[in-house]
Amino acid sequence: MDFLGEGFRRALSLLLSGDREVYGIAFLTFKVAVVATAIACAAGIPTGFLLATRPFWGRRAALTVVNTALAFPTVVVGLLLYGLLSRRGPLGGFGWLYTWQAIVIGDVLLAFPIAAALSAAAVQGVDPRIRRTAETLGAGPWRAAWTVAREARFALAAVITAAFGQTVAEVGAAMIVGGNIRGATRTLTTAVALYAAQGDFGLALALGVVLLLLALLVNVALQVLQGRGGSRG
Repeated sequence: MDFLGEGFRRALSLLLSGDREVYGIAFLTFKVAVVATAIACAAGIPTGFLLATRPFWGRRAALTVVNTALAFPTVVVGLLLYGLLSRRGPLGGFGWLYTWQAIVIGDVLLAFPIAAALSAAAVQGVDPRIRRTAETLGAGPWRAAWTVAREARFALAAVITAAFGQTVAEVGAAMIVGGNIRGATRTLTTAVALYAAQGDFGLALALGVVLLLLALLVNVALQVLQGRGGSRG
């Protein structure tokens, strides 16, 4: 209990004192998570719509691949991405290895299957008569898709929340392709892993509390927006 109490006290002290390093790490974590979530959802949600509504050859296999990718180990993603971004890799010329952009790419690869699989499940849960009615009334493909999205908006909000949770809490790929460089690529998760390995459990727990607070604030904000959307509907 002393261990936990010390962590919470230290977290409160770091937050109230405006510690520059802690706030810098928290801001980088938030920036990486938001950018990665936006990209993953921008690609994954339309993919989910396609898998849920458009019959095509190989659709079942595509769904299987997407669902299997949900359990893909993050460290393996990091290793594969490291091979692509290293100097000898095909993408080494971009110079992205050990940058926050590399962490974003890794997070997108991990969050995309979540966005695609969960959005496909959300769309499949909508009464198919809603889409057919919209098309009967003259709605084009985009308008019909928007009608379905409005019906599934609460489930799609949960998709965004799940994708953000994946990106903000990821550590394996971030450690490998980001390098955990102080002031450049150190996120809250990699910082927690580092300080725990160094035996500074109080600081590690403090940063873990900061991470939980960040995730809580974002989820509360999404819930507020979701509630406003529901009241308008």
